[in-house]
Amino acid sequence: MTEEIKSLEELNAVAEGTEAAVEAIEINREPVRDELGRAYATGKRKDAVARVWIKPGSGKVVVNGKDQDKYFARPVLQLILRQPFQIAGVEGEFDVMATVKGGGLTGQAGAVKHGISKALQLYEPSLRAPLKAAGFLTRDSRVVERKKYGKRKARRSFQFSKR
Repeated sequence: MTEEIKSLEELNAVAEGTEAAVEAIEINREPVRDELGRAYATGKRKDAVARVWIKPGSGKVVVNGKDQDKYFARPVLQLILRQPFQIAGVEGEFDVMATVKGGGLTGQAGAVKHGISKALQLYEPSLRAPLKAAGFLTRDSRVVERKKYGKRKARRSFQFSKR
């Protein structure tokens, strides 16, 4: 049964014990890698789903068999892919191989970014804190709202005519 806490010192003793347990859990996080030394993660954004593998290398990013400059031609999308590496401070240290399906280019870039972030924290657990603080490990759950009947789009009505 649980003991009753009657003084502030007892409460501090209990609180200190839980902090130590939490720190022990954080420290004991093991890297998750396959037999080829790669980390794998799945990233999602809107309707896009990306499967991402990272391994130590020269910073080469391949998406669906094409170089990132060819697949994501717009500089803004390339910037989105570089963000996790810049935040973690490991730019140019990992090669990325990703396959992405569904959605448009912006959603696919967001999905690959989410996958890279998750794979980085699996490969090197110490990178979890900066990636989590930047919000890169959280899946952006915003999706397109469905069209309703009697409306032109999800919320837009047909033009009203008085006469």
